[in-house]
Amino acid sequence: MDVYLYFNTFLSYLGVIIVVLIILSQMIKVIPEYERGVVLRLGRLVGAKGPGIIILIPIVDKMVRISLRVVTLDVPAQEVITRDNVPVKVNAVVYFRVIDPAKAFVEVQNYIVATSQISQTTLRSVLG
Repeated sequence: MDVYLYFNTFLSYLGVIIVVLIILSQMIKVIPEYERGVVLRLGRLVGAKGPGIIILIPIVDKMVRISLRVVTLDVPAQEVITRDNVPVKVNAVVYFRVIDPAKAFVEVQNYIVATSQISQTTLRSVLG
């Protein structure tokens, strides 16, 4: 009888330890130097955190990682007719990086797609 009691006690402690470890793994996040974590608490912006160890409240806080490294975007080739009626195909590359991660996340739905779209539009308007 005592063996069953000890075994049940051991399983109970083991279950509690596993639950605590799962909660701690959800609470503690490590942000590298080249990223920032934009933290939302119940849907409201708390701010950009990092680099380093970030402690979140499980279920209440949500964190989105934003890279601060330079991103390279290929602009699709644009075919343009010059003033002397010669068709020209122009390729372009855009390099950008995020300066304010909170604005990049909150003010634009997808900042990478938005940058690609504005670069295509600007290329078309410059070329004619």
